[in-house]
Amino acid sequence: MKELVFPGNFLFGAATAAYQVEGAVAEGGRGPSTWDEFSHKNGKIHQNQNGDVACDHYHRFPEDVALMQQLGLDAYRFSLSWSRILPEGTGTVNQQGLDHYRRLLDALLEAGITPYVTLFHWDMPLRLYQLYGGFQNRQAALDFADYAEVVARELGDRIAHFITLNEPWEHCVMGHFLGEHAPGVRRPWNYWNIMHNQLLAHALGMERIRETCPGADVGIALSLLPVHPVTDREKDVRAAAVGNEFMNFVTLDPILKGRYPEDLSRRLRWFAPKFEKDDLQKIHAPVDFIGINNYQREFARHSALMPFLNAWIVGGGKVAQGDFVKDGVQHTSMGWEVHPEALYEVLKWLQDDYGNPKVVITENGAAFDDRLADGVVDDPKRIAYLEAHLAQVKRAMDEGADISGYFVWSLMDNFEWATGYSKRFGLIYVDYETQQRTIKNSGKWYAELIRRNRA
Repeated sequence: MKELVFPGNFLFGAATAAYQVEGAVAEGGRGPSTWDEFSHKNGKIHQNQNGDVACDHYHRFPEDVALMQQLGLDAYRFSLSWSRILPEGTGTVNQQGLDHYRRLLDALLEAGITPYVTLFHWDMPLRLYQLYGGFQNRQAALDFADYAEVVARELGDRIAHFITLNEPWEHCVMGHFLGEHAPGVRRPWNYWNIMHNQLLAHALGMERIRETCPGADVGIALSLLPVHPVTDREKDVRAAAVGNEFMNFVTLDPILKGRYPEDLSRRLRWFAPKFEKDDLQKIHAPVDFIGINNYQREFARHSALMPFLNAWIVGGGKVAQGDFVKDGVQHTSMGWEVHPEALYEVLKWLQDDYGNPKVVITENGAAFDDRLADGVVDDPKRIAYLEAHLAQVKRAMDEGADISGYFVWSLMDNFEWATGYSKRFGLIYVDYETQQRTIKNSGKWYAELIRRNRA
């Protein structure tokens, strides 16, 4: 731990998302989201679980903020439920929802914890999906901009750091390409259109936030997972290059270079969205920071069975039962390889290929098979994971990368999307029957790391 010494202004935080922790889905005037509908469909979620109660963070946030203080967190990244603020997605504003977030923000500020607020973490208001298909339609970007303006106007006096969207690639592919997340659609041909509409939403939302809160710090959180070839054969190397454009550069290039990846655009030209003349110019507007979510790397091999791309992503995505070691390498309970150098690799992309923008690690963490025994959760594998990844962050910083903070995913165990409550990522253990919270040994380790960096 002594080697992990960061600059005095480096932020240490933890993160959550609204649908994963809030619960209270039918309280305080909240409208339903696509995740409410999807999670109640038989067979979509592990053991047919849902986020109706989750961690009950809606009611228990004072206790949770006290735990954040105990951990010594500098910052807390959380998302707002769009449908808690605008139950229909547009139109009438729900003051009860705004009041809830005011209370949470006030509690954080009083505790000396800086809020990093995400506006969209996959929970599209159900009404907008019913009206026009959510981000399958360009109208979603316009409605998101209106929502962003409401948040900035009503809560901007308490929020200095905004994140427009979380992981647009995952929402596009898991929700609309593979159908494993809400809204559960399988329309691969709509991939580029949905990506573009989300990036346009980011751009228009950022524009509204800056108009309403001129001093605000605004960014976007992107999942970046480097894709490596399974062999050194030329075809597999080419497949990995396509995989990186498909998964990573499809967001980085338009935001930071003002264009979509060249080879990907050529391959998918038949499915290109209908661009308006200044779309890319708007998407390319300067961001104050890029949020990076990283957990692993992926692998690709050439496959003639994958139309247009001719690449098959073969690594990392399989959910295993229990964490395991394969070929001498630790894997998490999600079945993801522990490969800290993947985070360093993407940080160097930003530094070397994208002009070294300011970066915040907005998500990094691991799920393991945690057990509560005699009031203790001993999770050494998570400690090793966090320590190794933070070492890669420090390595990149020492080489000149502009990185200002790090958020562990997640603050507490929560509803982990399609895997329900079977996967535990938290620094804090949650007993879902009693809602009792217990700081894990990894949380205590993180608190000590923060304390030493503040000493």
